[in-house]
Amino acid sequence: MTALTEPLAYEFFVRALAASVLVGLVCAVIGTYMVLRGLAFMGDALSHAAFPGVVAAYLLKAPFYLGATIAAVGTALAIGWITRRGRLRGDTTIGVLFAGMFALGVFLFSTIPNYVGDLFGFLFGEVLGISGADLVALAVLSIVVLGVVTLLWKELLYSTFDPLAAAASGLPVAALEYLFLGLIALTIVISLQAVGIILVVAMLVTPAATAQLLADRFSRLMAIAVVIGAVAPVGGLYLSFWTNTASSALIVLVETAAFLLALALGPRTGLLRARRRAVDS
Repeated sequence: MTALTEPLAYEFFVRALAASVLVGLVCAVIGTYMVLRGLAFMGDALSHAAFPGVVAAYLLKAPFYLGATIAAVGTALAIGWITRRGRLRGDTTIGVLFAGMFALGVFLFSTIPNYVGDLFGFLFGEVLGISGADLVALAVLSIVVLGVVTLLWKELLYSTFDPLAAAASGLPVAALEYLFLGLIALTIVISLQAVGIILVVAMLVTPAATAQLLADRFSRLMAIAVVIGAVAPVGGLYLSFWTNTASSALIVLVETAAFLLALALGPRTGLLRARRRAVDS
């Protein structure tokens, strides 16, 4: 029991636990819709697009959450607008803006005379460095995202599975699309300090992808993704504490291990399916 309770004596570890569980929950909820919509690449693009906002906030001595939110949400809405107005494929628009925004971040970063370790923390994550104020800001953003999803649960679900029928029934599908892109951007902002720009896409996609291997109904898929999203960060943080290694990387590795386990043993693709076929034959 000492191995489990010893880390809880440190305030930074308790804050990291609370922050990572919040991040895991929000990422699992939004990530479920993303996986069903085929928007995994969007998460990677918006996470990189947030980088110039973080650097600009540092240069202007403003809260990094504000800069990251403006950059990520602005890029998300721009992707949706250009895709619709420019009649381009979504992945083409994402590729252009993703590269351009990240290049802008690198350019802004190069204008800073000296090495800035704090900014590099946003690339790879620094969940153990989350302060009380950071945790409050993260909690507020999480409540906003989860509150919007709760209020528009049916509308988002309908437009995800059958956007044409949703539009025919009178739902504002275009507005819901822009709203969902904004929610993805906010979720990425929430996740930046926990796992960083480079690994945030794993937090968004892996729990939902794992749940897809285990469930064929949306409610079960969402529930499994949420459980994985909440439990994996706890396991990753404890492993990080015990081994004195990178916490964000271990959180993602725990989620990846869960995915591989589901792939190998799950009822749809793994040994359970093979055993069921053998029994049926």
